[in-house]
Amino acid sequence: MAAPAAADATPVGPAVPAARPRRRHRALRRLAVRGPQYLLIVLVAASANFALPRMMPGNPVDLLLGEDANRLPPETIADELARVGLDQPLVVQYGRYMAGLARGELGCSFRHRKPVSTLLRERLPWTLLLVGTALVVSTVLGVALAALAAWRRGRRRDTGSIALFTFLESTPPFWIGLLLLIWFAATLRWFPLFGHMSLDRTTGLARVGDIAHHLVLPAATLVLSSVGAVFLLARASLLGVIRDDYVLVARAKGLRERTIAVRHALPAASLPIATSVLLRVGALAGGAVIIERVFTYRGVGSLLLEASFGRDYPLLQGGLFVLTVIVVGANLVGDLIYPRLDPRVQR
Repeated sequence: MAAPAAADATPVGPAVPAARPRRRHRALRRLAVRGPQYLLIVLVAASANFALPRMMPGNPVDLLLGEDANRLPPETIADELARVGLDQPLVVQYGRYMAGLARGELGCSFRHRKPVSTLLRERLPWTLLLVGTALVVSTVLGVALAALAAWRRGRRRDTGSIALFTFLESTPPFWIGLLLLIWFAATLRWFPLFGHMSLDRTTGLARVGDIAHHLVLPAATLVLSSVGAVFLLARASLLGVIRDDYVLVARAKGLRERTIAVRHALPAASLPIATSVLLRVGALAGGAVIIERVFTYRGVGSLLLEASFGRDYPLLQGGLFVLTVIVVGANLVGDLIYPRLDPRVQR
């Protein structure tokens, strides 16, 4: 009778790579080193967000009280200053602002008389939808077209692509937005002229389609204004690896060109592309401020412009702080995944 071999058998199931705990330890150690640096950046940016609105010309109380502010009694102006907290010295205002941030409070808007966090919760999802859509589409489109151009380098299509994307890269986003608005919305009437959704009470898939319909032109503007940078960087990065020995060996083995591009060339060229994608979060968020104004899109950008015109200090501080945290967070994520893309960074 054969002896049971269970005691000597190799354990069944997926084996845990020995390098995984070591990678996790390195990632936590990198987070412990980088985290305080990024926190310091957030604190400096928060201080700048407090100072910059107060450096703008104009008195917010005059704007709140209207054109008759100069004819109002001093007691009324003093009461308004006390209501918005501007009767205190700047040091006291700064201390209250930083203490509020530590508690997770962004203050109360001068003009809307609502908590800033409430106003941002209403607008931030629309900005994230716009910026996220533009980021994904421009990255996929730019990398795909760059791969086609790099594989057909020197031909007319490659030269034409370089000229087209260089032109788009140097074109102001608001100009692209105005052209799309005039042609596709005002002339052809394919898309709505303004807004983030219709005022009717549609629900379900009809509501989703309506939101997507309103999103097309603002997102297309951001895509056209940013895809050029992705294309030029990805093409240059691919041309740097396309003549490497391992690509030549893969081609000599008879692999298809698509397989060589997807499995060998693109992963090797992904580090600068990933860097560009994460850095463009800040650029797209800044561009969304203008684009939302052009299309009257209900996002944080249009809210910040209204706050800037009305000298609404708490709303400006809170909106800029939230955008700062998003951009710094994206850069921190990029910093943490660098070692996975390029092991030489760990050395």
